[in-house]
Amino acid sequence: MAWGLAESEQPFLWVIRHGSILEPTELLLPDGFRERVGDRGLIVEWAPQREVLAHDAVGGFWTHCGWNSTLESVSEGVPMLCRPCFGDQFLNMRYICYVWKIGLRLENVLERGNVEDAIRTLMVNIQGEEMRNRAMEFKAKTELCLREGGSSSSSLDEFTKLISSV
Repeated sequence: MAWGLAESEQPFLWVIRHGSILEPTELLLPDGFRERVGDRGLIVEWAPQREVLAHDAVGGFWTHCGWNSTLESVSEGVPMLCRPCFGDQFLNMRYICYVWKIGLRLENVLERGNVEDAIRTLMVNIQGEEMRNRAMEFKAKTELCLREGGSSSSSLDEFTKLISSV
């Protein structure tokens, strides 16, 4: 994973949460990794995901495809690299990649070449540009639904009235 990120030559923010791995972050990174990526890569223990996804500099999001992360990425118009782990994440990945076509599935074993290719496809190639365009269409649709009078806003209003009337 680390070498695929490095060899993609793309800038990145990598969040490795404290406690999500058994070893300190430094022990996970291969020798020479930090020197190879230099200022192009930033590794942190936490970042405000929604705020990061909302930033114009973000061109893609590597996700496990949990529903919250999926919704945040869709609502910010950010295409995804999908690596589901269990449960509903596999169904979410199928929608992201094969129905909505705003993501790429990272298959089975994470080999450096596969990771590099997926990142380059998402960030540099025409296929990634098409995914970004579709993701921005999803963002626009999301904004329409959430604004006052939109379908989500109206449904929430109706639900609130219903439970208030009981």
